[in-house]
Amino acid sequence: MAEGSTSSKRQVGGYVTRVLSGMAQGLFASLIIGLIIKQIGHYAGIVLIEQIGMIAQYLTGPAIGIGVAMSVGASPLGILGSAVAGAVGAGTFVLGDGTTIIRMALGEPVGAMVAGLVGAELSKKVAGKTGVDIIVVPSTSIISGALVGYYIAPSIAAMLSYLGAFINALTTLYPLPMGILVSTVVGMVLTLPISSAAISISLGLDGLAAGAAVVGCSCQMIGFAVSSYKENKIGGLVSQGLGTSMLQIPNIWKNPLIWIPPTLTSAILGPISTMVFKMENNSLGAGMGTSG
Repeated sequence: MAEGSTSSKRQVGGYVTRVLSGMAQGLFASLIIGLIIKQIGHYAGIVLIEQIGMIAQYLTGPAIGIGVAMSVGASPLGILGSAVAGAVGAGTFVLGDGTTIIRMALGEPVGAMVAGLVGAELSKKVAGKTGVDIIVVPSTSIISGALVGYYIAPSIAAMLSYLGAFINALTTLYPLPMGILVSTVVGMVLTLPISSAAISISLGLDGLAAGAAVVGCSCQMIGFAVSSYKENKIGGLVSQGLGTSMLQIPNIWKNPLIWIPPTLTSAILGPISTMVFKMENNSLGAGMGTSG
């Protein structure tokens, strides 16, 4: 009985990890890369490159929908339908009266993940059940995911927004303990197969809290990049120092002690950022570490 319970927990844990990883990949391939491209275009004075980066950012919702659908093994039609569901869940298109689109927004990652996941899973249920999959599968994915995104995702976004505002206010009032907490937690989330950028954006981290978050992420990235330089050389230094410390997850599973130095560094430098340097950032850069 205990073995069955343990196996079930592992399956649930593996499923959640895959979904979060899919969301992180979708976010990275759109919002994060788009932000980097936009910054390159801005500083290089190349408007076209800057515009391409902006377009990538606005397609965050569809990219997350695709990433999540791929992670749960949906069919190609279900995956493509989840792109639409992700856009609705993220609130990419702000609608006015009737069918008028007022503007586009960067969107809310968690809402996109929920909508894309529902669309993908329900599309799997109907795939292969009829002779008209080309109509049934994407329709199921789009309609189910979009309805969830339209009615449920806004409530999730509002709840996360309130929580983020609470964290921002606490960090301003109590910079020492919150500097330690925010820096450590967000830094660890960056290394885990979860998107620290998505969490920071969903929470709307701002000001001192966002500053502490980016310090914590940077500590993890630079810490692992430097400590593993002997084994990984320049490739590992760049991929971890400017990419993500998530690459170290297999090594952390084998030896959790290697996680202590960068995490301890996050805890030390977090309050220094909030109290000494008073570093501030916005939600887009908070969870990106050195790459932001």
